[in-house]
Amino acid sequence: MAPLLLPMAAAFLLLLPVILSATVVDDLRNLRPPPDFNSTITGNCLRNPSLRYCGNSRPLGGLDEIFKFTVVASHLCNESRNPNCIESFDKIDLRGRPKIAPLYLSFDFFWKYCPLSIQSIDFSNNSLRGEFPTSVLACAQVRALDFSHNELSGDFPVEMLASLVNLTVLNLSYNHFSECKLSESLVFRRFNSSNFVHSGLIPNKQSFAVKAMFLMIGLPLMVILLVGFMAMLCFRRRNLSLESRQPRHHFTTSMLNAATSGFSCENLEGKSDGVDIYRGILRDGTQARIEIYWSDISTESMRKFVEECKVLVQLRHKNLVRVFGWCNDREMRAIVMEWTDGESLEIWLTERAPPLKHRLKVLVGVMEGMCYLHELWPQVGYDLRTSSIILSRNLEPLISRFEFDSRNSISKNKHKFGVLLLEMITDIGKMEDIEAGEAGFIEYIRMNFPANSQNLLDERIMNGSTTIEQARQVIEIGLACIDHSANEQLKMDWIRLILLRIYRACHANGSPNHGRFSGDRDKRHKHGQ
Repeated sequence: MAPLLLPMAAAFLLLLPVILSATVVDDLRNLRPPPDFNSTITGNCLRNPSLRYCGNSRPLGGLDEIFKFTVVASHLCNESRNPNCIESFDKIDLRGRPKIAPLYLSFDFFWKYCPLSIQSIDFSNNSLRGEFPTSVLACAQVRALDFSHNELSGDFPVEMLASLVNLTVLNLSYNHFSECKLSESLVFRRFNSSNFVHSGLIPNKQSFAVKAMFLMIGLPLMVILLVGFMAMLCFRRRNLSLESRQPRHHFTTSMLNAATSGFSCENLEGKSDGVDIYRGILRDGTQARIEIYWSDISTESMRKFVEECKVLVQLRHKNLVRVFGWCNDREMRAIVMEWTDGESLEIWLTERAPPLKHRLKVLVGVMEGMCYLHELWPQVGYDLRTSSIILSRNLEPLISRFEFDSRNSISKNKHKFGVLLLEMITDIGKMEDIEAGEAGFIEYIRMNFPANSQNLLDERIMNGSTTIEQARQVIEIGLACIDHSANEQLKMDWIRLILLRIYRACHANGSPNHGRFSGDRDKRHKHGQ
């Protein structure tokens, strides 16, 4: 491939291939320097030592790099639409050429030997990203430089502009450069200010005023707010420290306030005389039933309340509602216990019409809870009314009301269970002639049992002679618990075993041996409590 020698007026005296391929990349890959390339370059340096690839009238760098420079220069001259690339190479104009502009900017060897004839460089509107390509500034003789309408960012090399003494036009508008220092911004005064619009380079006077105002007013205000926040944090830590020193089961008013969203109406589940019942969520996410008592009590009564709560939090049984703790602040007193989503035994009996086997299962569970308290916590009394016993979803009864009464006794507790047992089996609605109250209810059953026992039973549990017989046995146990002369001889565990035996027989549709019950009771009478 024969080369052409540019005249001296072309300013860089290079060898150019006669025929160029479609892309500069292809030529850089395929073309090789001609045999006389070395002597030609040496001759160019002797004639014009100012050429950038010359030093002391001899070529600098390798011949391969200089040859690549000539290839890129040939392509770039034509891409920039110079009128006669053999005669002159005045401008680099790749504006709006985003596909090839980054490629030519990447040829550092070209910018290293930038032709002295180039007067203007235009890479505007190419969506160029990253930092400003400083290699372009090696063309120190350039008069116009345009990199506007790109996405360039970072610091602009202001200090390098000092070497471009001929530069009169510099357009960097519509980029994202970092704002330069106020002292550096003075360099840009020699250029038209409109060429730096939205470049990010020139400090905004209005922005500077805002920053100054922030330093004068905002900073002191921020310091005040920070001090206030630190004081609030210290106060909060003090409260947390006080709470952490409380007993593990003790709740403060602030803890209950947080658990109930400020004792909100949405969390209020019920009210009665002097008692508000809230649903709350404790710090660990546990749902809790919070009973708040607003009545004033003496200091001694408050001390007894705390001592009783210390006992209740130790109770652990599947048929007792768990007590988490208490609150005895000056503003109020409260008991915090587990939340149960089940319904009361009273509602269950009225609305669900449960069969006998389910009622027996509940009675066995209640008796197991009673046996636990009797054996380990005999000082703890409990309420066995149907409204005070809660049923879980799997029909597990939960005793939810506890009491500490000096009159609490085993005999009294058996009596309460006997009444509960009779209420579970009989149909109070049919007893129109009875006197109001518990005494009238018990007397009515005694008068009609066993002769008229079938009329006593809740019709919803009767589905055959076997069920009726089992229900009669349950009534017999209930009457034995109420009879104080027999009550003294009955052990709670024995009652539990008999109920469990009847329940299992009912579950298997078989009838337990009634004589065995009577015999067991006779044996029990011999031993005493």
